[in-house]
Amino acid sequence: MMTTLLSPSSPALAAQSAPRLSLNTVLDRRGTVDGAWWPRTRDAAAELPSLIAAVDQRLGRAVLRVGLHLDAWDRIPRRIPARGRQVRVGWFRSADPHLITLSIAGTVPITLLVIPPRTAAGHAMAALALAAAGTTGVRPADILHPTAPEEGSPGRDGSAAWENEGGRVTDPAPVRPATA
Repeated sequence: MMTTLLSPSSPALAAQSAPRLSLNTVLDRRGTVDGAWWPRTRDAAAELPSLIAAVDQRLGRAVLRVGLHLDAWDRIPRRIPARGRQVRVGWFRSADPHLITLSIAGTVPITLLVIPPRTAAGHAMAALALAAAGTTGVRPADILHPTAPEEGSPGRDGSAAWENEGGRVTDPAPVRPATA
């Protein structure tokens, strides 16, 4: 019996297997997210190893733990093998299903926006770029679904906010036009 190790032999195959990841180079913790990740599937066991390896390489530090939304993923393992260690995976129902948190050795955790796997390429590329450009005051939903704000709808300026007690969106008093 012969075993063959498959590795990308062409740039096209390498591009297909490389994680689609963007990170803010500053990681200043002022933004809503620190970058974005566009996995190819919802299979956490298949997708997380390449994400962990890419973040390890780009930050020069080891990912120690991954936190994700339980209902947003299929096949969630308890641990992911990584270079010289096992990365623990925690899952939650209270977190935003479009976010994933990576605890990193020697620094604060980073939060990545997860772009759904079946998102159109142009839209996903725009979300990857926006998430890495700085997201102060921008909600994850605004990155995933950018639209021109409609009159009376919540805006990027925080005109509508999630109420901490009671869990509903609250709007400030409407702005009335000045009368002459």
